[in-house]
Amino acid sequence: MMSYLIYMAVRVMEMKRLLKSTGSIYLHCDPTASHYLKLLMDCVFGKENFRNEIYWKRDASGKGGKRVSRQWPRVNDVLFFYSNSNSYKFEQQYGDLSDKAKANYRIKDEATERLYKAVQLGNYSKESVRKFESQGLIHTSRTGKKYKKYYMDEAKTTIDNLWADIPGFGVRTNARERTGYPTQKPRDLLERIIKAASNKDDMVLDPFCGCATACIAAEILDRQWVGIDISEKAADLVKSRLYEEVGQLLFHGLHRKDIPDRTDLGKVPKYNSPENKKYLYGEQGGHCNACKGFFEIRQFDVDHIIPKSKGGTDHISNLQLLCGNCNKIKGTGNQDELLARLLDKGYIKTITKGISVESSMSL
Repeated sequence: MMSYLIYMAVRVMEMKRLLKSTGSIYLHCDPTASHYLKLLMDCVFGKENFRNEIYWKRDASGKGGKRVSRQWPRVNDVLFFYSNSNSYKFEQQYGDLSDKAKANYRIKDEATERLYKAVQLGNYSKESVRKFESQGLIHTSRTGKKYKKYYMDEAKTTIDNLWADIPGFGVRTNARERTGYPTQKPRDLLERIIKAASNKDDMVLDPFCGCATACIAAEILDRQWVGIDISEKAADLVKSRLYEEVGQLLFHGLHRKDIPDRTDLGKVPKYNSPENKKYLYGEQGGHCNACKGFFEIRQFDVDHIIPKSKGGTDHISNLQLLCGNCNKIKGTGNQDELLARLLDKGYIKTITKGISVESSMSL
Protein backbone atom coordinates (compact mmCIF):
# COMPACT_ATOMS: atom_id res chain seq x y z
CA MET A 1 0.00 0.00 0.00
CA MET A 2 2.86 2.39 0.79
CA SER A 3 4.41 1.74 -2.62
CA TYR A 4 1.04 2.37 -4.29
CA LEU A 5 0.56 5.65 -2.43
CA ILE A 6 4.03 6.85 -3.42
CA TYR A 7 3.25 5.90 -7.00
CA MET A 8 -0.05 7.79 -6.86
CA ALA A 9 1.32 10.83 -5.03
CA VAL A 10 3.63 12.00 -7.82
CA ARG A 11 0.87 11.48 -10.37
CA VAL A 12 -1.78 13.30 -8.36
CA MET A 13 0.66 16.20 -7.90
CA GLU A 14 1.15 16.35 -11.67
CA MET A 15 -2.61 16.29 -12.22
CA LYS A 16 -2.95 19.19 -9.79
CA ARG A 17 -0.32 21.13 -11.79
CA LEU A 18 -2.09 20.52 -15.10
CA LEU A 19 -5.63 21.21 -13.92
CA LYS A 20 -7.14 24.62 -14.64
CA SER A 21 -8.31 26.71 -11.70
CA THR A 22 -11.90 26.14 -12.90
CA GLY A 23 -11.39 22.39 -13.31
CA SER A 24 -12.18 19.40 -11.16
CA ILE A 25 -10.89 15.87 -10.74
CA TYR A 26 -12.64 12.57 -10.07
CA LEU A 27 -10.51 9.77 -8.61
CA HIS A 28 -11.97 6.25 -8.72
CA CYS A 29 -10.85 3.54 -6.30
CA ASP A 30 -12.22 0.68 -4.24
CA PRO A 31 -12.68 0.61 -0.45
CA THR A 32 -9.31 -1.07 0.17
CA ALA A 33 -7.48 2.16 -0.71
CA SER A 34 -10.11 4.88 -0.52
CA HIS A 35 -9.35 6.10 3.02
CA TYR A 36 -5.62 6.35 2.25
CA LEU A 37 -6.22 8.17 -1.03
CA LYS A 38 -8.60 10.62 0.68
CA LEU A 39 -5.72 11.79 2.89
CA LEU A 40 -3.44 12.04 -0.14
CA MET A 41 -5.98 14.09 -2.10
CA ASP A 42 -6.54 16.38 0.90
CA CYS A 43 -2.79 17.02 1.04
CA VAL A 44 -2.44 17.80 -2.68
CA PHE A 45 -5.70 19.59 -3.50
CA GLY A 46 -6.51 20.90 -0.02
CA LYS A 47 -9.31 19.62 2.19
CA GLU A 48 -11.24 22.82 1.45
CA ASN A 49 -11.51 21.68 -2.19
CA PHE A 50 -13.03 18.30 -1.32
CA ARG A 51 -16.56 18.23 -2.75
CA ASN A 52 -17.96 14.71 -2.58
CA GLU A 53 -17.29 11.10 -1.78
CA ILE A 54 -19.48 9.30 -4.30
CA TYR A 55 -20.55 5.69 -3.77
CA TRP A 56 -21.04 3.81 -7.01
CA LYS A 57 -23.04 0.64 -6.52
CA ARG A 58 -21.69 -1.52 -9.32
CA ASP A 59 -24.46 -4.12 -9.02
CA ALA A 60 -27.88 -2.53 -8.67
CA SER A 61 -29.58 -5.91 -8.17
CA GLY A 62 -27.35 -6.86 -5.25
CA LYS A 63 -26.76 -10.33 -6.69
CA GLY A 64 -23.31 -9.87 -8.16
CA GLY A 65 -21.42 -8.44 -5.19
CA LYS A 66 -17.98 -9.74 -4.37
CA ARG A 67 -18.61 -12.27 -1.63
CA VAL A 68 -16.05 -12.72 1.11
CA SER A 69 -16.46 -15.18 3.95
CA ARG A 70 -17.89 -13.76 7.19
CA GLN A 71 -18.55 -10.23 5.95
CA TRP A 72 -21.06 -8.31 3.82
CA PRO A 73 -20.79 -8.70 0.03
CA ARG A 74 -18.92 -5.82 -1.61
CA VAL A 75 -20.99 -3.97 -4.19
CA ASN A 76 -19.58 -0.43 -4.25
CA ASP A 77 -16.58 1.55 -5.43
CA VAL A 78 -15.68 5.10 -4.39
CA LEU A 79 -15.18 8.24 -6.45
CA PHE A 80 -13.56 11.30 -4.87
CA PHE A 81 -14.58 14.62 -6.37
CA TYR A 82 -12.20 17.55 -5.81
CA SER A 83 -12.07 20.98 -7.41
CA ASN A 84 -8.93 23.02 -8.02
CA SER A 85 -10.47 26.17 -6.54
CA ASN A 86 -13.82 27.52 -5.42
CA SER A 87 -14.57 28.64 -9.00
CA TYR A 88 -15.23 25.29 -10.58
CA LYS A 89 -17.76 24.07 -13.11
CA PHE A 90 -20.58 21.89 -11.79
CA GLU A 91 -23.83 21.08 -13.55
CA GLN A 92 -26.35 19.19 -11.42
CA GLN A 93 -27.43 15.94 -13.07
CA TYR A 94 -30.92 14.47 -12.95
CA GLY A 95 -32.33 11.01 -13.43
CA ASP A 96 -35.66 9.42 -14.29
CA LEU A 97 -38.40 8.97 -11.70
CA SER A 98 -38.66 5.64 -9.95
CA ASP A 99 -41.78 3.53 -10.41
CA LYS A 100 -42.76 4.41 -6.85
CA ALA A 101 -42.50 8.13 -7.58
CA LYS A 102 -44.41 7.78 -10.86
CA ALA A 103 -47.34 6.26 -8.96
CA ASN A 104 -48.02 9.69 -7.42
CA TYR A 105 -48.96 11.13 -10.81
CA ARG A 106 -52.51 9.80 -11.08
CA ILE A 107 -54.55 12.69 -12.50
CA LYS A 108 -54.95 12.94 -16.28
CA ASP A 109 -55.12 16.34 -17.95
CA GLU A 110 -58.27 16.14 -20.11
CA ALA A 111 -56.87 18.52 -22.75
CA THR A 112 -53.43 16.95 -23.22
CA GLU A 113 -53.89 13.52 -21.57
CA ARG A 114 -50.70 14.15 -19.58
CA LEU A 115 -50.48 12.77 -16.05
CA TYR A 116 -49.90 15.12 -13.16
CA LYS A 117 -50.06 15.30 -9.40
CA ALA A 118 -51.75 18.08 -7.39
CA VAL A 119 -49.80 19.65 -4.53
CA GLN A 120 -51.05 22.19 -2.01
CA LEU A 121 -50.15 25.76 -2.96
CA GLY A 122 -48.48 26.59 0.31
CA ASN A 123 -47.21 30.18 0.67
CA TYR A 124 -47.53 31.34 -2.94
CA SER A 125 -48.67 34.97 -3.34
CA LYS A 126 -51.98 35.82 -5.01
CA GLU A 127 -50.03 37.18 -7.98
CA SER A 128 -48.19 33.86 -8.38
CA VAL A 129 -51.46 31.93 -8.17
CA ARG A 130 -52.97 34.12 -10.90
CA LYS A 131 -49.90 33.47 -13.04
CA PHE A 132 -50.26 29.68 -12.51
CA GLU A 133 -53.93 29.95 -13.49
CA SER A 134 -53.06 31.74 -16.71
CA GLN A 135 -50.58 28.95 -17.48
CA GLY A 136 -53.13 26.22 -16.77
CA LEU A 137 -51.15 24.96 -13.77
CA ILE A 138 -53.91 25.13 -11.15
CA HIS A 139 -56.00 22.10 -10.20
CA THR A 140 -59.29 22.88 -8.48
CA SER A 141 -60.85 20.17 -6.33
CA ARG A 142 -64.58 19.43 -6.05
CA THR A 143 -64.64 21.47 -2.88
CA GLY A 144 -63.10 24.45 -4.65
CA LYS A 145 -59.65 24.14 -3.09
CA LYS A 146 -56.77 25.01 -5.42
CA TYR A 147 -53.61 22.96 -5.96
CA LYS A 148 -50.49 23.35 -8.11
CA LYS A 149 -50.11 20.89 -11.02
CA TYR A 150 -46.83 19.03 -11.47
CA TYR A 151 -46.64 17.02 -14.70
CA MET A 152 -44.89 13.65 -14.72
CA ASP A 153 -43.16 14.19 -18.08
CA GLU A 154 -41.48 17.31 -16.66
CA ALA A 155 -40.49 15.75 -13.36
CA LYS A 156 -36.95 14.63 -12.60
CA THR A 157 -35.07 13.33 -9.63
CA THR A 158 -31.87 14.92 -8.40
CA ILE A 159 -28.85 12.62 -8.51
CA ASP A 160 -27.03 12.59 -5.19
CA ASN A 161 -23.75 10.99 -4.11
CA LEU A 162 -25.17 7.45 -4.09
CA TRP A 163 -25.12 6.13 -7.64
CA ALA A 164 -27.08 2.90 -7.79
CA ASP A 165 -28.59 3.36 -11.25
CA ILE A 166 -25.51 2.53 -13.37
CA PRO A 167 -24.72 -1.20 -13.40
CA GLY A 168 -21.17 -2.46 -13.69
CA PHE A 169 -20.05 -5.29 -15.93
CA GLY A 170 -21.96 -8.21 -14.48
CA VAL A 171 -22.91 -11.38 -16.24
CA ARG A 172 -25.68 -9.80 -18.32
CA THR A 173 -25.09 -6.04 -17.99
CA ASN A 174 -23.39 -3.84 -20.59
CA ALA A 175 -22.45 -6.91 -22.63
CA ARG A 176 -22.25 -4.98 -25.90
CA GLU A 177 -19.93 -2.39 -24.37
CA ARG A 178 -17.62 -4.81 -22.59
CA THR A 179 -14.05 -5.07 -23.96
CA GLY A 180 -12.62 -7.50 -21.43
CA TYR A 181 -10.36 -4.84 -19.89
CA PRO A 182 -10.13 -5.69 -16.16
CA THR A 183 -10.82 -2.19 -14.79
CA GLN A 184 -13.28 -1.04 -17.46
CA LYS A 185 -16.00 1.40 -16.35
CA PRO A 186 -19.44 1.79 -17.97
CA ARG A 187 -19.68 4.66 -20.41
CA ASP A 188 -22.76 5.99 -18.58
CA LEU A 189 -20.59 6.51 -15.49
CA LEU A 190 -18.02 8.58 -17.37
CA GLU A 191 -20.67 10.52 -19.26
CA ARG A 192 -22.33 11.57 -16.01
CA ILE A 193 -19.02 12.89 -14.66
CA ILE A 194 -18.11 14.71 -17.88
CA LYS A 195 -21.55 16.31 -18.19
CA ALA A 196 -21.38 17.55 -14.60
CA ALA A 197 -17.81 18.86 -14.74
CA SER A 198 -17.44 20.43 -18.19
CA ASN A 199 -19.03 22.31 -21.06
CA LYS A 200 -18.97 21.55 -24.77
CA ASP A 201 -15.43 21.92 -26.24
CA ASP A 202 -13.81 21.82 -22.77
CA MET A 203 -10.77 19.58 -22.31
CA VAL A 204 -11.03 16.19 -20.57
CA LEU A 205 -7.87 14.34 -19.49
CA ASP A 206 -7.80 10.70 -18.46
CA PRO A 207 -4.22 9.92 -17.38
CA PHE A 208 -5.00 6.20 -16.92
CA CYS A 209 -7.25 5.78 -19.93
CA GLY A 210 -6.97 1.97 -20.25
CA CYS A 211 -9.72 0.83 -22.61
CA ALA A 212 -10.52 4.44 -23.53
CA THR A 213 -14.03 4.75 -22.07
CA ALA A 214 -13.47 8.33 -20.89
CA CYS A 215 -12.10 9.28 -24.33
CA ILE A 216 -15.13 7.78 -26.07
CA ALA A 217 -17.55 9.47 -23.64
CA ALA A 218 -15.79 12.82 -24.16
CA GLU A 219 -15.97 12.44 -27.95
CA ILE A 220 -19.70 11.63 -27.85
CA LEU A 221 -20.32 14.69 -25.65
CA ASP A 222 -18.34 17.03 -27.97
CA ARG A 223 -15.47 17.60 -25.57
CA GLN A 224 -11.78 17.83 -26.43
CA TRP A 225 -9.84 15.00 -24.81
CA VAL A 226 -6.44 13.49 -24.09
CA GLY A 227 -5.88 9.92 -22.96
CA ILE A 228 -2.63 8.60 -21.50
CA ASP A 229 -1.74 5.00 -20.84
CA ILE A 230 1.43 2.96 -20.48
CA SER A 231 -0.01 0.34 -22.83
CA GLU A 232 0.01 1.18 -26.53
CA LYS A 233 -3.04 -1.06 -26.82
CA ALA A 234 -5.04 1.84 -25.43
CA ALA A 235 -4.51 3.82 -28.65
CA ASP A 236 -5.77 0.88 -30.70
CA LEU A 237 -8.85 0.63 -28.47
CA VAL A 238 -9.61 4.33 -29.02
CA LYS A 239 -9.62 3.80 -32.78
CA SER A 240 -11.67 0.59 -32.74
CA ARG A 241 -14.21 1.90 -30.22
CA LEU A 242 -14.59 5.19 -32.09
CA TYR A 243 -15.54 3.15 -35.13
CA GLU A 244 -17.87 0.78 -33.28
CA GLU A 245 -19.55 3.19 -30.85
CA VAL A 246 -19.29 6.61 -32.49
CA GLY A 247 -19.24 5.62 -36.15
CA GLN A 248 -16.03 7.45 -37.00
CA LEU A 249 -14.19 5.67 -39.79
CA LEU A 250 -11.06 7.78 -39.45
CA PHE A 251 -9.39 8.95 -36.25
CA HIS A 252 -7.77 12.34 -36.85
CA GLY A 253 -6.09 12.65 -33.48
CA LEU A 254 -2.40 12.34 -32.77
CA HIS A 255 -0.95 9.33 -30.99
CA ARG A 256 2.17 10.72 -29.36
CA LYS A 257 4.75 8.27 -28.07
CA ASP A 258 7.27 10.84 -26.83
CA ILE A 259 7.22 12.31 -23.33
CA PRO A 260 6.00 15.94 -23.56
CA ASP A 261 8.20 18.48 -21.85
CA ARG A 262 6.96 20.42 -18.86
CA THR A 263 5.87 23.96 -19.50
CA ASP A 264 6.35 25.29 -15.98
CA LEU A 265 10.15 25.22 -15.73
CA GLY A 266 10.83 28.84 -16.54
CA LYS A 267 11.07 30.92 -19.69
CA VAL A 268 11.76 28.94 -22.85
CA PRO A 269 13.83 30.77 -25.53
CA LYS A 270 12.13 31.46 -28.85
CA TYR A 271 12.49 28.30 -30.93
CA ASN A 272 14.62 29.93 -33.68
CA SER A 273 16.88 31.84 -31.30
CA PRO A 274 20.65 32.02 -32.14
CA GLU A 275 21.56 30.05 -29.02
CA ASN A 276 19.22 27.19 -30.01
CA LYS A 277 20.66 27.15 -33.52
CA LYS A 278 24.26 27.02 -32.29
CA TYR A 279 23.44 24.26 -29.80
CA LEU A 280 21.60 22.15 -32.37
CA TYR A 281 24.37 22.63 -34.93
CA GLY A 282 26.84 21.15 -32.48
CA GLU A 283 24.51 18.32 -31.44
CA GLN A 284 23.81 17.35 -35.06
CA GLY A 285 27.45 17.72 -36.09
CA GLY A 286 26.52 20.09 -38.89
CA HIS A 287 24.22 17.54 -40.53
CA CYS A 288 20.59 17.96 -41.50
CA ASN A 289 18.39 15.91 -39.18
CA ALA A 290 16.49 14.47 -42.15
CA CYS A 291 18.67 13.96 -45.24
CA LYS A 292 21.91 13.91 -43.16
CA GLY A 293 23.60 16.28 -45.62
CA PHE A 294 26.40 18.48 -44.24
CA PHE A 295 25.85 22.24 -44.48
CA GLU A 296 27.14 25.47 -43.00
CA ILE A 297 25.08 26.81 -40.10
CA ARG A 298 23.63 29.66 -42.18
CA GLN A 299 22.03 27.11 -44.50
CA PHE A 300 19.93 25.55 -41.71
CA ASP A 301 16.47 26.37 -40.39
CA VAL A 302 15.39 25.65 -36.82
CA ASP A 303 12.26 23.51 -37.02
CA HIS A 304 9.89 21.66 -34.68
CA ILE A 305 10.01 17.86 -34.69
CA ILE A 306 6.32 17.83 -33.70
CA PRO A 307 4.61 21.03 -34.92
CA LYS A 308 3.05 23.29 -32.32
CA SER A 309 -0.27 22.86 -34.13
CA LYS A 310 -0.12 19.17 -33.18
CA GLY A 311 0.97 19.58 -29.57
CA GLY A 312 4.70 20.26 -29.93
CA THR A 313 6.51 22.81 -27.78
CA ASP A 314 9.49 25.16 -28.14
CA HIS A 315 11.61 23.04 -25.79
CA ILE A 316 15.02 22.15 -27.19
CA SER A 317 14.15 18.43 -27.17
CA ASN A 318 11.45 19.17 -29.77
CA LEU A 319 13.74 21.21 -32.05
CA GLN A 320 16.05 20.26 -34.89
CA LEU A 321 18.02 21.77 -37.76
CA LEU A 322 16.83 21.06 -41.29
CA CYS A 323 18.34 22.15 -44.55
CA GLY A 324 16.17 24.47 -46.62
CA ASN A 325 15.04 21.72 -48.98
CA CYS A 326 14.00 19.31 -46.20
CA ASN A 327 12.22 22.08 -44.32
CA LYS A 328 10.25 22.92 -47.46
CA ILE A 329 9.27 19.28 -47.98
CA LYS A 330 8.26 18.90 -44.32
CA GLY A 331 5.84 21.84 -44.46
CA THR A 332 3.39 21.64 -41.55
CA GLY A 333 3.84 17.90 -40.98
CA ASN A 334 5.80 16.13 -38.29
CA GLN A 335 9.23 14.53 -38.54
CA ASP A 336 7.95 11.01 -39.25
CA GLU A 337 5.95 12.33 -42.20
CA LEU A 338 9.02 14.15 -43.54
CA LEU A 339 11.18 11.03 -43.41
CA ALA A 340 8.47 9.03 -45.15
CA ARG A 341 8.34 11.62 -47.97
CA LEU A 342 12.12 11.63 -48.34
CA LEU A 343 12.12 7.85 -48.52
CA ASP A 344 9.35 7.94 -51.13
CA LYS A 345 11.27 10.47 -53.23
CA GLY A 346 14.44 8.38 -53.02
CA TYR A 347 16.39 11.06 -51.15
CA ILE A 348 17.12 8.59 -48.34
CA LYS A 349 17.28 4.81 -48.52
CA THR A 350 16.52 3.65 -44.99
CA ILE A 351 14.70 4.88 -41.89
CA THR A 352 15.54 3.43 -38.49
CA LYS A 353 13.58 4.58 -35.43
CA GLY A 354 12.57 7.78 -37.20
CA ILE A 355 16.14 8.73 -38.15
CA SER A 356 17.46 8.54 -41.72
CA VAL A 357 20.69 6.51 -41.72
CA GLU A 358 21.77 6.72 -45.34
CA SER A 359 21.35 9.58 -47.80
CA SER A 360 21.45 9.68 -51.58
CA MET A 361 20.64 13.41 -51.82
CA SER A 362 23.25 15.29 -53.82
CA LEU A 363 25.01 17.97 -51.80
